[in-house]
Amino acid sequence: MEELSFPPLMRGEPTTGDAIRHACLRAAEGCDAGLVCYRLAADELQGALVFAPEVPLAQAMAMLPLCGVGFQNALGALAPPEIAVHLDWNGGIRINGASCGRFRAVASHPEPQAVPDWLVIGFSLPLIPSTDRPGDTPDQTWLYVEGCADVSSPILVEAWARHCLNWIDRWEDRGNRPLHDDWQALAHGLGEQTEQSGRRGVFVGIDTDFGMLLRDGDSTHLIPLTDLLETAP
Repeated sequence: MEELSFPPLMRGEPTTGDAIRHACLRAAEGCDAGLVCYRLAADELQGALVFAPEVPLAQAMAMLPLCGVGFQNALGALAPPEIAVHLDWNGGIRINGASCGRFRAVASHPEPQAVPDWLVIGFSLPLIPSTDRPGDTPDQTWLYVEGCADVSSPILVEAWARHCLNWIDRWEDRGNRPLHDDWQALAHGLGEQTEQSGRRGVFVGIDTDFGMLLRDGDSTHLIPLTDLLETAP
């Protein structure tokens, strides 16, 4: 499997299985932060980054939108200029308005106010349709269908890691504000009706910790990012 090149403080590890699961297992074994696990398949690209947070999980979950913005920056630089990349609050990736893969988050424990031993943020990105009838799912798309056939999977993973590292440095220096502004500019569905975590309302924005603000009549509900955590394998 192809070996990729990563910036200092990061290193790559290819896998033939699920990249997020592999990263979680390596994190549980005690690997250092900065490990980038990746799977380069003909039909799908996967990448996952291991973090060792020094803040409680509720604040560390900022790495989910951070990795999403890093991905948008990376693909935006590699794809044709007419390609629009946006992000769903729940981790979904949107290319030209249609769903195209998603980000997921897994931590060593789900307690929001405790510092986790590790946190893994990863994504899956479908490259080509798995069916000969892609028109049956108009809200879903694939990277190469959207005119990005020249985007190299290895180069995209490397660029994603570099942009994530740049954003981590900015986040450590300046906190959530710059990331908050950039993420909100890329957010899909702002001002629209949506349903999340059993609540329905208008997605009016995010709080300082990137929690979703849903307005339902005269009430505004806050849905924390920790609601998106998945159980560790």
